[in-house]
Amino acid sequence: MPDEANSHYFALIDQLIEGHQWLEKNLGATPRSGWAVDPFGYSPTMAYLLRRANLTSMLIQRVHYAIKKHFAATHSLEFMWRQTWDSDSSTDIFCHMMPFYSYDVPHTCGPDPKICCQFDFKRLPGGRINCPWKAPPRAITEANVAERAGLLLDQYRKKSRLFRSNVLLVPLGDDFRYDKPQEWDAQFFNYQRLFDFLNSKPALHVQAQFGTLSDYFDTLYKRTGVEPGARPPGFPVLSGDFFSYADREDHYWTGYYTSRPFYKSLDRVLEAHLRGAEILYSLAVAHTRRSGLASQYPLSNLALLTEARRTLGLFQHHDAIAGTAKEAVVVDYGVRLLRSLVNLKQVIINAAHYLVLGDKKTYHFDPEAPFLQMDDTRLNHDALPECTVIQLDSSPRYVVLFNPLEQERLSVVSLLVSSPRVRVLSEEGQPLAVQVSPRWSSATEMVPDVYQVSVPIRVPALGLSVLQLQLGLDGPRILPSSVRVYLHGRQLSVSRHEAFPLRVIDSGTSDFALSNRYMQVWFSGLTGLLKSVRRVDEEQEQRVDMEFLIYGTRSSKDKSGAYLFLPDGEAKPYIPKDPPVLRVMEGPFFSEVVAYYEHVHQVIRLYNLPGVEGLSLDMSSLVDIRDYINKELALRIHTDIESQGTFFTDLNGFQVQPRRYLKKLPLQANFYPMPVMAYLQDAQNRLTVHTAQALGVSSLHDGEWGTGQLEVILDRRLMQDDNRGLGQGLKDNKRTCNHFRLLLERRTLGREPGFFSKLAAMFRGLIFHSSRSGNQEVQDGPSTSYPSLLSHLTSMYLNTPVLALPVAKRQPPGPALRSFCPLAASLPCDFHLLNLRTLQAEDDSLPSAETALLLHRKGFDCGLEAKNLGFNCTTSQGKVALGSLFHGLDVVFLQPTSLTLLYPLASPSNSTDIYLEPMEIATFRLRLG
Repeated sequence: MPDEANSHYFALIDQLIEGHQWLEKNLGATPRSGWAVDPFGYSPTMAYLLRRANLTSMLIQRVHYAIKKHFAATHSLEFMWRQTWDSDSSTDIFCHMMPFYSYDVPHTCGPDPKICCQFDFKRLPGGRINCPWKAPPRAITEANVAERAGLLLDQYRKKSRLFRSNVLLVPLGDDFRYDKPQEWDAQFFNYQRLFDFLNSKPALHVQAQFGTLSDYFDTLYKRTGVEPGARPPGFPVLSGDFFSYADREDHYWTGYYTSRPFYKSLDRVLEAHLRGAEILYSLAVAHTRRSGLASQYPLSNLALLTEARRTLGLFQHHDAIAGTAKEAVVVDYGVRLLRSLVNLKQVIINAAHYLVLGDKKTYHFDPEAPFLQMDDTRLNHDALPECTVIQLDSSPRYVVLFNPLEQERLSVVSLLVSSPRVRVLSEEGQPLAVQVSPRWSSATEMVPDVYQVSVPIRVPALGLSVLQLQLGLDGPRILPSSVRVYLHGRQLSVSRHEAFPLRVIDSGTSDFALSNRYMQVWFSGLTGLLKSVRRVDEEQEQRVDMEFLIYGTRSSKDKSGAYLFLPDGEAKPYIPKDPPVLRVMEGPFFSEVVAYYEHVHQVIRLYNLPGVEGLSLDMSSLVDIRDYINKELALRIHTDIESQGTFFTDLNGFQVQPRRYLKKLPLQANFYPMPVMAYLQDAQNRLTVHTAQALGVSSLHDGEWGTGQLEVILDRRLMQDDNRGLGQGLKDNKRTCNHFRLLLERRTLGREPGFFSKLAAMFRGLIFHSSRSGNQEVQDGPSTSYPSLLSHLTSMYLNTPVLALPVAKRQPPGPALRSFCPLAASLPCDFHLLNLRTLQAEDDSLPSAETALLLHRKGFDCGLEAKNLGFNCTTSQGKVALGSLFHGLDVVFLQPTSLTLLYPLASPSNSTDIYLEPMEIATFRLRLG
């Protein structure tokens, strides 16, 4: 059961594929029903993925108690769950919502837990657990079976009145159950006696029996006269999500959207590496097979991929990525995540080694002497990465760059080198312009003998490029960064280096700006934080004003913990002990402002490049709150966007859900998960916060003009358990780097407010039909919102950085290296190549001839400005010719399958042209030759 709030759809799909493939291979089983009793709120993304995996039914449990009450009152606890964009019911899946407080036995037989607990026969007197209602279970005997069965049947009947059919589901289990034969016997024999009695009395009109979840759904479909998975007559159709969850009073489970952000970030780093390693390994295996060199290639690297798939899958558990596990378990997760990350870097290095060689005949794999070094290393599972420093001497050094995106990208690649006098040459030997900057260990101290060289470079889609580095004299192409340090009256000495112009300002506080070709960005001279952004073609500045805030927790008995967010009122401003030291670095390819506070180092970087990199602000927060007691650190962004209390958050990086600030609800109820983005918009502008790790987000009460703000919780340190099963506080905080992109976009149509929304409503009316049947109706249109193409690409750039792998030092002359361009043409830019996943042969450690290709066609809003933005982007109305996609490889076999490859959806076809609707994910079995 994965968490459905913080998990990314890549990881959810990967977990499903790994599990379903294992079940088929080892047990010959194919799942038909989803079971999710314990995630803390539910996402429609999961419903979509289960449906596309060919499951017909699903069950959920932890839904807000007020929603359960409403659904029970309207007989809507069983419904068809439909995606908001779906106009023809193709995404419908039958969903059963359990009606009561919990999934344990006291809360599953009927509305009275005191009675239901008496039918949990693990709790018979003399055992280790009992019933808190002081009425213990009694073993069923001939003497008491009539009375006991009557009591139980009364609960069954009361529960059945909440549902539309006369088939009733009564789960019989709990955490940590059925681990001893005595419990199996106690439950089975006592229930069998009850069932035998009930079934022997025709006057009771009941038939009771044991069964599986799928048995229940099959019986329900049969009784309602429909095919499995079809909508029974009169059952409602619903769209949307089930966040945020509260189980009682104002106890909202919105803290876990941020708890343990260090590991939420590490999860996404592992995910990006897994996808990159899968794709590069699959391509390398296909190319070595085609050249007859597969016997020399480390095919057994598949075992490392398998382990990493399982590590990522394990970490999607609802107590893992959620940040709600015990400290010792968190350490175990961390060790596994890091081991898999290191293994994946090895897989990438081994694949890149083969693919980048100009002459494949020179290929030789030596496990003791890797051809490439890793881009960075981590000392242990809870340490931040340290970038590899490239030692320069008289012989040239080479670096291989890997772009895991399916689009060619122009990015600034930064490398650490041992000298500021570095020449960087392209693969063809052309000198490239570079920006050289000092490396800092603190606000005012430079790291000796380590320098950052930054070079703008185009890297092919899913491909490899080569750079050459030489120790050289200063030339016209080596451009140093200039540095200003604002001390705000603090008596600190600042390191200097002759290579870099440096100015120290002891007490200035006036605001200042950085610029690139698209925008001018203003900062507060006092705080070093963002104030406003002005596009170069506009006179008006847009307010983008940042501040840090602190939430406390309540002084009463119920306090915030790993799950719950129970603040002691509104956030208070973060007041540092000392004013921050600010460091401003400016150069030709990027400029940045770093503000050093006691608990957070905030970096805002502006790239001066055409295209995606230059159109947004890169922002990172290095957070360390290990001295806090019961406090949470938040970042709030004030804007002048007239959002009218509406904001938008993504669900699993897959779709966007509109949200509304509700004043009548407690503050903590207005927080939502933000796995990849949140945005505010009005008729003219949209501001998106893109994130590289899942965190909690809200847009709390508008200012006096109805202007919007976005607020992100960065980390939380809580000293006590919140009584939801963890038994510990949240005290194992780490130094954590949260990474974001801020993207300000403008609408292309109509400057006057409301014009675009009217047009959009007309447009939606053409596409989305309201689905009427009986009195149930779903209006799909207004509830959908999409990122722009630029926004999708910005998110991808943030989440899948270029990997820079130095070639290990070797005696010259080394083998000639050549860039690798696997795609014959870029994919349309609304298509995302989710994965190219090699499938196992009979021997688990070796690859079969088949690969799974997963493609996602993204839905996007085309009403946001895209022209003249410097990125070339074409779409193809959903058509892709897979046969000519890969350069130097033929697609010799192609078969569409269900999401997890268990069910073929069509016969293998000679045609390799495919079509995908927006938002859809498609899986194909293919053979490359």
